[in-house]
Amino acid sequence: MSGRIIADRYELASILGQGGMGQVWTAYDRRLDRRVAVKLLRPDRVAGPTGSDAADELRRRFVRECRVTAQVDHPGLVTVHDAGSDDDDLYLVMQYVEGADLADHLAERAPYPWPWAVAVAAQLCAVLSAVHAVPIVHRDLKPRNVMVRPNGTVSVLDLGVASVLDTDTTRLTHTGSPIGSPAYMAPEQAMGGAVGPYTDLYALGVVLHELLSGDVPFAGSTALGVLHRHLYEPPVPVRQLRHEAPVALEALVLRLLAKDPGDRPASAQEVYEDLAPLLPKHGTPAEPLDPTRPFLRPHAPWPDRVATPASVPAPATFAAPTPTLAAPPSFTPTPAVFASPARATPVPPSTPPHATPPPARPDVARAVDEVKKLLGEGRITQAVDVLGATLPAAAAEHGEHSPVVRILRKQYAATLMDDGQYRRALPELRRLAGDRAAEAGPADAQALQFRYDAAQCLEQLGEAGAALGEYRAVLPYYENAYGAVTSDPGRALDIRHRIGQLLLAVGDHTAGRAQLQALLYDAERTYGPHHPLPMDLRRLLSHQRDVRGG
Repeated sequence: MSGRIIADRYELASILGQGGMGQVWTAYDRRLDRRVAVKLLRPDRVAGPTGSDAADELRRRFVRECRVTAQVDHPGLVTVHDAGSDDDDLYLVMQYVEGADLADHLAERAPYPWPWAVAVAAQLCAVLSAVHAVPIVHRDLKPRNVMVRPNGTVSVLDLGVASVLDTDTTRLTHTGSPIGSPAYMAPEQAMGGAVGPYTDLYALGVVLHELLSGDVPFAGSTALGVLHRHLYEPPVPVRQLRHEAPVALEALVLRLLAKDPGDRPASAQEVYEDLAPLLPKHGTPAEPLDPTRPFLRPHAPWPDRVATPASVPAPATFAAPTPTLAAPPSFTPTPAVFASPARATPVPPSTPPHATPPPARPDVARAVDEVKKLLGEGRITQAVDVLGATLPAAAAEHGEHSPVVRILRKQYAATLMDDGQYRRALPELRRLAGDRAAEAGPADAQALQFRYDAAQCLEQLGEAGAALGEYRAVLPYYENAYGAVTSDPGRALDIRHRIGQLLLAVGDHTAGRAQLQALLYDAERTYGPHHPLPMDLRRLLSHQRDVRGG
């Protein structure tokens, strides 16, 4: 396939890697005359026997995930240049990165000096902090998906790709195996439960353990055996393998590898702050491929930003993570130059002061038409911006509780969700749900839809416990007192499926399996045994039995 032209622009040169679902090639961008990396995916191989509808859905998810991923701007991420489909392949065009992947780099130096391991883990925390803020969950963080550049910086690959291969309804490929690599897979992921930022933190713990010891904490001759060990065996503390490793570092690795997501650190930012005191001090000699070198001028993750009044723009600054590290210079706006009073030109009393005219109020009707056009063209991010700017004007013109504003707010929330901006969509949905329930009662179908969408946002944000509570609260409205599904059996079964996955995610495996087993019985009775939902449930339950058996 060397020499193939993708999208009339990218000429494939040599293959870099190959798996069951796709290939990675070096290629040349003939329009800009530069080298790029092209990942090719085959939807039919991922979607499996469920047919063309599943392949079409995969294509839609692929475009959406690429769009969301491209919004993340961080020096530790490989830049996404382009994405689309060509013949039967989906393609993702990325920045070409010189260097070696972390697995090969480690193989030549295993184990790393512990300061090197700390430096690499801190860089990965910086990336995950930015990624999880979107929010995106990598799902497949491992050394093969991390590149070490010649200058010692690391870059994370395949962001969003595992999410495309995964699905919202099954968390399984057509082979019946969870997405991800068994050696780096969190317990909730191994069981087929919902994933979140806590899943990536577990994988980070596995990577850090491997850098320190030269091997992953859980190995085995079969994938099922490895997954069983993730679920039931404690990891060996790293100081038993590396006596010189700091006690604090060992404690952090054990927290990252906790079976229960609630026992892991709360965020990548928290992990970075635990690693910061262990980073190499200023002036430490650096070898050519020493990953500690970037920490003489670190790419620290952004702290949570304090909201400031819209009328007072706050300067963006980079804060030094610890006093012992050299921090990048702060970026501050150049102060305005004011004329001294002695040289100021007097203003005649009759001259009115210069005033900035108020901005023109957006034309709501025209904005609605523009949003329809943008959505029809797939320009979702632009539609979000237009809706966000139009809502205040519409509220001022028609009233906050008018039908016009209600419709705009509903469209705004839906578009935010479609754009992957769950953090911004959540308060809009809660507001819509509260207003609608106050008018029509808590059992109103539209109020329930808003609450269901809010639960989806919570799930995507990694707030598994809160999502579980919201799904449980709305489920009775879709079922009658005898447990029989009412007018929307699909929604009730979907909520029960999500509850089962979230129970697995929070570590309640017994309740999760019981939930999924009862769901399988009702799904077969509703849809028949050959519908995709019961088929996927049988695979998932079979997989869990295999993992538990080890």
